[in-house]
Amino acid sequence: MPQNNGIKTEEKMIPYNLKRIKAIALDVDGVLSPSTIPLLGTNGIPARMANIKDGYAIQLAVRSGLRFAIISGARNLAVEARYEGLGVEDIYMGSAMKIDVFNTWLKERDLQPEDVLYMGDDIPDLQVMAACGCPCAPADAAPEVQAAALYVSPKDGGHGCVRDVVEQVLKAQGKWLATDKAFGW
Repeated sequence: MPQNNGIKTEEKMIPYNLKRIKAIALDVDGVLSPSTIPLLGTNGIPARMANIKDGYAIQLAVRSGLRFAIISGARNLAVEARYEGLGVEDIYMGSAMKIDVFNTWLKERDLQPEDVLYMGDDIPDLQVMAACGCPCAPADAAPEVQAAALYVSPKDGGHGCVRDVVEQVLKAQGKWLATDKAFGW
């Protein structure tokens, strides 16, 4: 078995001008968390898992000037608290029609669709993916979503797919490990 001495080889890159990305919008279930969720307790609210490396990349990107939005059909206070704690200001829970929320967010934040990377994993994400400039998906996204994506991460949802795209954007913009901000939370 060949060894690479810890050096990454042939990374997949997003085929888009990432220097123009001003904002990233993300789905929760299947993107920020794995596609399966434990049904704990009797309150009917499923628990979510969050990837720490995704969180690190998000907070660094926010501190580096990128705007983030969370657009989810779910309603979960723990999800809101997690991403507010990372500096995400635009969190839309209970979004039955994500395209409506996306368009409102663009208008409120004076963003152009071409300046937005969106990552989704299932059918409710398809309209937003068609509307944004850089549609992305995790490796385990639905086949229709993968077909609509400009880039499919080699990472599954909840397992580093967000870190993958955020890191690529920050590197393209010269903001990855560029200041002391990178070495703290």
